[in-house]
Amino acid sequence: MLLVKDMSYNAVMGRKNEIMKKAIGVDYDVFSYGKLGFDYEKMMKKVGYSIEEVEKIQREGKVGNTPLYELKNINALVKKYASKGKGARIFLKDEAMNASGSFKARRAAVSVYHAKKHGYKGVIAATSGNYGAAVAAQALQRGLKCIIVQEVYDSRKVGQPEILEKTRKCEAYGAEVIRLSVGPELFYTLLCLLEETGYFNASLYTPFAIAGIETLGYEIANQMKEIEGRYPDAVIATNAGGGNLVGTARGLIKAGAKDTKIIGASVDLSGLHMASDIDFNKKSFTTGHTGFAIPFATWPDRTDVPRNAARVLRYIDRYAKVTQGEVFYVTEALAQLEGLERGPAGNTSLSAAIAIAREMDEDQIVVVQETEYTGAGKHPNPQLTFARENGIVVKRGKPVDSKPGESIMIPETFEQLSVTDIDVEELKFNLIRNAIEKSGLNSIGDEDFSFLVEDTNATEEFVEKALKKLNVVYQ
Repeated sequence: MLLVKDMSYNAVMGRKNEIMKKAIGVDYDVFSYGKLGFDYEKMMKKVGYSIEEVEKIQREGKVGNTPLYELKNINALVKKYASKGKGARIFLKDEAMNASGSFKARRAAVSVYHAKKHGYKGVIAATSGNYGAAVAAQALQRGLKCIIVQEVYDSRKVGQPEILEKTRKCEAYGAEVIRLSVGPELFYTLLCLLEETGYFNASLYTPFAIAGIETLGYEIANQMKEIEGRYPDAVIATNAGGGNLVGTARGLIKAGAKDTKIIGASVDLSGLHMASDIDFNKKSFTTGHTGFAIPFATWPDRTDVPRNAARVLRYIDRYAKVTQGEVFYVTEALAQLEGLERGPAGNTSLSAAIAIAREMDEDQIVVVQETEYTGAGKHPNPQLTFARENGIVVKRGKPVDSKPGESIMIPETFEQLSVTDIDVEELKFNLIRNAIEKSGLNSIGDEDFSFLVEDTNATEEFVEKALKKLNVVYQ
């Protein structure tokens, strides 16, 4: 008698760990201890590839060794609008030069190589961002099949120009693209496809993916050492799911740049719910925004893998948000002042860097660690036109007057570019609260306490106070 597998939502979700173990080849259970903890560094070592090996893998896929430019014309304006003695120099790592046009190619190169090495016939990734194109481009070169699962539309079947452009890019590299409306079926569909095909899950959040981005930080440290004879004072990373910032920070540390400050930057989309059908097309950025970044920072394990390797709070020193209008303004400035036309989402960190450089001393150096390719749907004009079609007011004015989902204020002057700091200590408290609430614990022991200290990069006193506030006994 032929047994028919139960493909109901609850049944597939119930097989999640079994499916993921086959689709990634990693048994996450072996890294777990206590009631909360898991050995993060041991998991990262599971990757099994050294920096040198990752560099070789990436060279084979036309990835890495991207140029690092000083933005001299933008720096002149930073200096002009800074106080006396202030105005750090900004350098830009041009990641658009990677095959497929973004830093995501670094993580895709390692994941696809690993899949090929271990005999998988194809790869699958669930993403609406540049990562889909990156996986498709790498799979194409390695001779593997590729399926990309995207959230593209709202319930009206209307999709943003930026996402539609990314669909086109995936298909250009030969991927099969599964287009979904926003909602809970994304993860269910991914699990069904993994189980049906037996393909590798090229997740954004595996240790392989993060190891791929480590070369980005490693290159920045070594290039700055070669150009200026020293490491940068700060590196700014656009932050969404966390992998960009975490991989870069780990690479800097591996190169020896242990004193370089790690600053995250996101576009402020506060008040918009990312899983909401109504809000889905009211955001004008599909990546690098707070709608992903804050939930993932405060509960990293909400991903498609049992334990997320992108754990932002372990590395971040400062976190700033900028507005959509500021990023559109800086996108134009980069093109018109530096001759570099790059996609708007990747310019989030540059927008923050301009404001932060004005705070820093003039002899300091800050590196913006990525750009992304641009294409028809990613230019500011189609995105702003789409925003107007969805009822968003677009006009010149003070960025601080912007309201996500209602208005986009394009700065009138360079001087109006600014940042708003996000309270990192509050994020750390929220991570502890989420860990406690999701586990249902009312007391913890030494092992779990130490894990929370590591996972928040906080002091023992901070974690003790947080637990006390949450009425959790530490014994």
